This record gives sequence, structure tokens and C-alpha cells, in this order.
Amino acid sequence: MSFADLVPGPKREPTERVSPDPPAAPMPPLLTQSWLDLAFLHWAVDPADVAPLLPPGTVPDTFDGTTTYVGLVAFRMYRVGGLGLPGLPYLGTFPETNVRLYSVDEHGRRGVVFRSLDASRLVPVLVARAALRLPYVWSRMDIARSGDTLTYTSTRRWPGPRGARSRIVLRAGDAIEEPTPLEHFLTARWALHSGFFGRTLYLPNAHPRWPLHRAELLQCDEDLVTAGGLPAPAGEPMSVLYSPGVPVRFGPQRRPRAGG
Repeated sequence: MSFADLVPGPKREPTERVSPDPPAAPMPPLLTQSWLDLAFLHWAVDPADVAPLLPPGTVPDTFDGTTTYVGLVAFRMYRVGGLGLPGLPYLGTFPETNVRLYSVDEHGRRGVVFRSLDASRLVPVLVARAALRLPYVWSRMDIARSGDTLTYTSTRRWPGPRGARSRIVLRAGDAIEEPTPLEHFLTARWALHSGFFGRTLYLPNAHPRWPLHRAELLQCDEDLVTAGGLPAPAGEPMSVLYSPGVPVRFGPQRRPRAGG
């Protein structure tokens, strides 16, 4: 039984199963981009702390019925493009770090809810905030690589809290031949949920199966999680992963129903 099954109110549809592969239905892309050199850090968190932060009609998605997760994900956004146009080399390419939660809506569809998305290009930040009401923020950011070691840094500029920061240093390890069910749960997310003028936006995405690697966390100094309204993470993250990245597309999609 999941947390969603315990929520009072109108009957909710069964939660769809976790799948490491994208939905098979074709999708005309509204947005295209690539996500490169990703660091996935996750901490367990009480669903009761997450529930008030989610958009209407969604509840925390739990792996075991009692625990959900907060993710700190740093990466390089590469060549964002729209409506079939080629991706932009400058405005569409920048470092990004997001704080994200995991959600289920009343139709049983799993998704991601972003509490913040720090990015180093002001124009994409303004466009995403205005057009999609996503909580993008403008930050001073950098990604540096030395061999297998990557360093992701971010210091917030606008709209704040000004100075909120993160510094993640990790060493990428061996490729994972078969991720665990929890690793699939944390990474194989095929949509986002977001508040949109009093309603909840559901925006699907599709990309190849994640190429995941083990990773050693060398340093994590951040306050983005608490800036997102969550309790400070307790101790080391329970999951640290690296991925070289995937090409991604966003757009409307007919998705087959699966038993949850």
C-alpha cells in the first residue's frame, strides 16, 4: 500500500508502475534538450514534510509506502530548443541544479515536483518562470571536471534567497549494469507536476533509459534544500549516482495505463 492509497477524499486511480524505459507512445516534442554530466543526490524524508509543498491534486510518491525522497540534482543543460527548432548553443546551454520531490496525481501518474531550479542564464529563467510558472532562479554557476571528478557550484542571485548555495564534488565510478528498484524509482520519472495559475500542470517527457554509474561523494555543502522549504538533510545522502546524460523531449503524450 502506498501513501497515495491512504489519502482521504475522492477515489484515486491506482498508481502506475515504475518503469526504467520511457512510454512507448509517440510524442510530438514541444521542447528538446539534453541533460549531461548529472549528479543525483537523495535523502529520505517524511511524506508529511513533503505533502504541503506539492501542487493541488498530488501527494508524495513513496517507495515503500512510508518514505519519500528529496533530490538534489546538478547537471549541464545542453541546447534547449522548442517546436522542432534546433537547440540554442548559448542561451540554451548552461549549468543547472534543482531540488526536487516525487509526486503522484489523482490519475495515478508519477512525476517530479521542483522546489527550485537554479540556472546560470537569465533569459531562460525569465521565460520558464513566465510561461510555465516553474520556480527557476538565476544563479552564478560552474561545472568543472578533472578526470573522473566533477565539481558543481552554485550561488543564487535572483530572486532569492540571495546567496543560497551548493557545492557538490563527486567521483564517477563504474557503470551499473542493473540499477536497484529504488534507483529506478529515483531516476525514471516521466513527467513533472507544477502549479499553474491555480491548477496542476502535467508535462510528460521521454528519453532513453538512464546510463547510471556508481559515484563517490567527496563534498556536499548546500542550503538549497532548506531554501526550498524542507528540513535540512540528516547526514549523508542515502543514494549518490552519476550519469553521462541523455537527450530529452517534452510534450503531450498518450500514455498506456499500467497496473500499479
